[in-house]
Amino acid sequence: MKAPAMRRPAVAGRFYPAKPEVLSQQVDRYLASQDTAVVDGALGCVVPHAGYMYSGPVAGAVFQRLPARATYLLLCPNHTGRGAPLAIATSGEWLTPLGAVPIDSELAADLCRSCRLLMEDTRAHDNEHAIEVQLPFLQRRVGTFRFVPIALGVGGLEALESLGRGIALTLKKREHVSVLIVASSDMNHYESDEVTRRKDALAIDQIKALDPQGLYAVVRREDISMCGYGPAIAMLTAAKELGATRADLIRYATSADASGDSSAVVGYAGIIVS
Repeated sequence: MKAPAMRRPAVAGRFYPAKPEVLSQQVDRYLASQDTAVVDGALGCVVPHAGYMYSGPVAGAVFQRLPARATYLLLCPNHTGRGAPLAIATSGEWLTPLGAVPIDSELAADLCRSCRLLMEDTRAHDNEHAIEVQLPFLQRRVGTFRFVPIALGVGGLEALESLGRGIALTLKKREHVSVLIVASSDMNHYESDEVTRRKDALAIDQIKALDPQGLYAVVRREDISMCGYGPAIAMLTAAKELGATRADLIRYATSADASGDSSAVVGYAGIIVS
């Protein structure tokens, strides 16, 4: 019998430290935000996925306030263009410098049954950073957990909402096992700090309003280069089906806060949906 595959880190030493002790210290520092009150009813969140020096403080502020769960569903955009349009990995483990994290194969199989658009395809995940960078935060915050990775290479509203409904249908059947949905996304890219903050505020308002269709519309209308609007729409659709009533902006920053260069920045928003 073939052993489950082990995915090795693709961006350790670039997006985050490759040495375990350095990585642990850095993540712990980002997790030590001023407000540590856990949002017990959290169903989903939006977190950034850039290099830790830029987006780490925003990601840490969110993960510090998430309740510990046995399983997390991690959705990300497909930056590489490889693999299936909606690519799921259903078995194996992902390795980070902090250890291996197993995929929840049972949940992954259930999701494939509920959403026929999902296809088993590890090519979309092999060199994709947007889920990998979330795992060390969960490893330090939660310890032992399982997860399911899905990379979204589609941008159509119908497919994204279909995925969200399929996720909700699957999670409703797991009555005694809570799963938290993490949408990995950076916000607007490579415009001035002023323009990026204005555009990002428009997108954030739609997320706070729990309006996936409104988010889709404003991203298209205002040309907001939010790479993970698809994961955010799927997460919002699922969370609403699961009873979400609010979304709170936990922290916002742009790369200018770290680099000092405000001419061409990337925005980072941390949002919890409950």
